[in-house]
Amino acid sequence: MKAQFKRPFSLYVKKARKPLQLAIQDAVDTVCANPDIGEAKIGDLTGIWIYKFKFQRQEYLMAYRPPTVEQRRQSTDIEFLAIDF
Repeated sequence: MKAQFKRPFSLYVKKARKPLQLAIQDAVDTVCANPDIGEAKIGDLTGIWIYKFKFQRQEYLMAYRPPTVEQRRQSTDIEFLAIDF
């Protein structure tokens, strides 16, 4: 699956140091390979998933919205929303 990035996500990655950018790209590749790898949020955040990864002993949270089963048949992109630590 292809990745589609929201503006806050792109700006955070652009301002990050190169090693962190590479770690984020690895995490994006992991999520694109298996969109169900993260944890689904509940309540008001239904439909948003969180993938956690570590870089230099710091844990980062990456929010994304995977396509539904119907959208997967149409090969819709994964939408990456934000990243936080």
